Amino acid sequence: MKKAIPITIGVAAALTGAQLYVLGAKGGIGPLGFIHDNKIAAHPGNRDEYGFDHMKPMENSPLKGKRILVLGSSVAYGAASQQWAVAEYLGKRFGCDYTKEAVSGTTLCNVGPKSYVSRLKKLDTSVKYDLFICQLSTNDARTKRPLGEIGCGDAKTVTGAIEFIVDYVKKTWGCPVLFFTGSRYESAVYAAMVERLMELSRLHGFGVLDLWHSDSFNTLTEDKRKLYMNDPIHPTKAGYRDWWGPELEKQLLAYLGEQG
Repeated sequence: MKKAIPITIGVAAALTGAQLYVLGAKGGIGPLGFIHDNKIAAHPGNRDEYGFDHMKPMENSPLKGKRILVLGSSVAYGAASQQWAVAEYLGKRFGCDYTKEAVSGTTLCNVGPKSYVSRLKKLDTSVKYDLFICQLSTNDARTKRPLGEIGCGDAKTVTGAIEFIVDYVKKTWGCPVLFFTGSRYESAVYAAMVERLMELSRLHGFGVLDLWHSDSFNTLTEDKRKLYMNDPIHPTKAGYRDWWGPELEKQLLAYLGEQG
């Protein structure tokens, strides 16, 4: 789950009013975090009618009663959807239990204690998971982390981190591994990450729930895009429930069918 970033009295005193406003309004951090939360709550795509409670569980779900682990950052956390995101959608539709390990602003690349790699290594290895799903983080693209080379063994690169995560999960839990991409937005760096992910999936035998490549999926009317997305990266509740979720579900069912 998202971990709060505390701002001490001393730190707060050193920040200007403008800086505190930016932290609160943009990042939901600090004493003005309520500004961000109120803005998200007021988004049309987060109205009660788009709540996941209105969804019906799938009949004959292949994951019913099983447990999945979802690792990610703000997209997996649901930063623009009041914490309703991929794990909650899959849990509701497939009737499975889930562990959501999602912290906003974090990277695949192992560059700190909150990175995907660092948090994955801290999880309880005695818990049994039947499926692992990982978000291809946009934060690595935003912060221009190095793509790295295949087989480099350097988890401070995107490629090395993906390879480490796949290997660690397979050795630790022995369950199928899936990554999911974001929907398409203007980022040549993220586009390169997606292509590398596809290459690695063929090399290492893991699945990809691909929201990036399909032109038909990524073609929305202006009104739909405003309803489904809070910004180019983060979906609203409506976006997860009525756009991303059904496509992820379709691809996941196809993947599970291939696995037998």
